[in-house]
Parts: sequence; C-alpha cells; structure tokens
Amino acid sequence: MSLMIQNFILFQVGWLSCVIGGASSVYHWVGVTVVAAIVAVHLLRSCTIINEIMLILITTLLGTTWDSVLMGAGLLAFNNGVVFDALVPFWMISMWVLFATTLNVSMQWMKNRYLLAIVFGAIGGPFAYYAGHRLGAIEFSHTTTALLIVGAGWAVIMPLLMYLSTRFNGYRKTDRSSFEVKTI
Repeated sequence: MSLMIQNFILFQVGWLSCVIGGASSVYHWVGVTVVAAIVAVHLLRSCTIINEIMLILITTLLGTTWDSVLMGAGLLAFNNGVVFDALVPFWMISMWVLFATTLNVSMQWMKNRYLLAIVFGAIGGPFAYYAGHRLGAIEFSHTTTALLIVGAGWAVIMPLLMYLSTRFNGYRKTDRSSFEVKTI
C-alpha cells in the first residue's frame, strides 16, 4: 500500500477517533491517544523530523488559535474536553496535530496549487466541522453562519498551510510516484 494511501487512512482513523471521543463524556481522551501513535509513526518515517515537527507545531498553533477565536465568538461549542474556557478541547487540538501529518504526504498533490487549496479549504473545512456536528462532538450557534465563516477561514488557512508544508517538508518527493521516506 502506498504511503499516500496509508497516510490518508491513518488520518481518517485518527479523525474519527477524535470526533467520536469528543462526542463522549467518558472516552474523549481516546482520540488523543490514537493521534499520538499516528504522529509517532509519521515522524519516524520522515526524512527530516525537525521539519515535520515545525510544520506540526505551526499548524497546531494556527488551527487552535482559529478554532478558539470561533469558540470565543460563540460560533462553535464543544460538548466535551474543554479544559480552559478560551481554548478549544484537547481532542480538537489533537486533530490539528493529525491534520499537519497529511500536508506533506496525502495532500502533497495540492502544493503550489493555491487556488485549488482555497477551494478545497472553503468546501472541505465546513464539511469536516459539519460531520463532527452530526456525530455529536460540536455544536453551532447558527449553523449556516458558522459554516460560512469556517469556510472563509479555511479558504485562507489551507493555502497558507500548503505554502508552509513546502517550506517545512520532511517528506521530500523524489519523483512523481514515490516519496523519500525511512522504513520502520
């Protein structure tokens, strides 16, 4: 199985673990544990761990700030896992960590395609938040307004993250069909 497909599947497993955990008042920590394992494998496979760590940290800071602003504005509310009133829950922060692991692997096809990244963010961002809402992990004060604002934010965030992933690339693509990675 290709690295891109593995990365995509692991992201989906981690995302679902975080969202289902976030919807649970008992198991909201499970997603964080799953994400930690996925990130460990991701970093061990990277050629330049420091680049991947930097990308993960920047992505997590940016995403956590954005979601915390939305939460502070009353557009989003989370059912479980909020430790500090001004900060999104730890499982949501874990999802930003997890998302960063896709930027240089399963989403590398979007690099240097900033218009595509804008469209992808404007559609994919709200879709993911709405899916989390349907699974019971997140609530919206006004669904349409919240999703439009989420989409606008993601339309800015996604091309920025694609730019940063080019700068902090721990998975250098060596040709059109393979990546330079460590085997574990």
